[in-house]
Amino acid sequence: MTHMTDAKPNAVTPLHGTRAATASPSGAPAASAPPADTMIEVRHVDKAFAARQRKAAPVRILEDVSLSVADREFVSILGASGCGKSTLLRIVAGLVPHDGGEVRVGGQRVSQPLPEIGVVFQSSNMLPWLTVRQNLMLGTQLRKIPKEKSEPRVAALLEMLGLAQFADHHPHELSGGMRQRASIGQILALEPKVLLMDEPFGALDALTRDNLNVELLRIWQEHRQTVLLVTHSIEEAVFLSDRVIVMSARPGKVEQEVAIDLPRPRSPQTIKQHPRYAGYIAQLSQLMGVY
Repeated sequence: MTHMTDAKPNAVTPLHGTRAATASPSGAPAASAPPADTMIEVRHVDKAFAARQRKAAPVRILEDVSLSVADREFVSILGASGCGKSTLLRIVAGLVPHDGGEVRVGGQRVSQPLPEIGVVFQSSNMLPWLTVRQNLMLGTQLRKIPKEKSEPRVAALLEMLGLAQFADHHPHELSGGMRQRASIGQILALEPKVLLMDEPFGALDALTRDNLNVELLRIWQEHRQTVLLVTHSIEEAVFLSDRVIVMSARPGKVEQEVAIDLPRPRSPQTIKQHPRYAGYIAQLSQLMGVY
């Protein structure tokens, strides 16, 4: 779901959750129910980790984090290193337990990994002794998806990702960018409704990263999963997203939300020349303390 608003690039919305609370008859704020099209709902989530030193107080990573992501929306999370962005993503994925609050995906409470959720990390998850095709097929085999369904799906993904000619190569024979495309293909082969991405291109050079941003946007525009992306790149967040959520320093809280009112479909040639693009970059840079 693309948010096209009349908001100006310099308009900032203070945020304690992405949707405003309604008032109860007594006048006290009441938590509003998520809209019907909400896919990811995070409500008042806290997280702390045990300190390394014995008897020291736990280290608070996240504090009262609330946000929501609509079905088929692309949302990015920005924040300083150590603010808990990746921890939050792992909590949504069901990989890390939270200490308080609630997380739902597709209306289902998350307490463990769900088949509706696919996760892409910065490092490739491919097994080195399998070919690219075999790596993409592996998840479908573990979920016992029939070959007559999974094989055509994987073949189409290899073509779409520009990896058809490398289907029988092993991961070490691929470039870093190709390995990350294959990692995305591993997840897409399972047809998740939600795609969680933790700095998937952070270890790549700038040119490869820019090219893969274009590929990711093309994939999303074709498949339209709900995407929650953690990134350190302001430019990446603006180029890809419908909304950008800015988190505070640790303990991480949701501080601001910026709706990215740029037309879709997007390409670097058109979006980076758009008069509002530079304004969003400047706005988010200021929020992030870049200048």
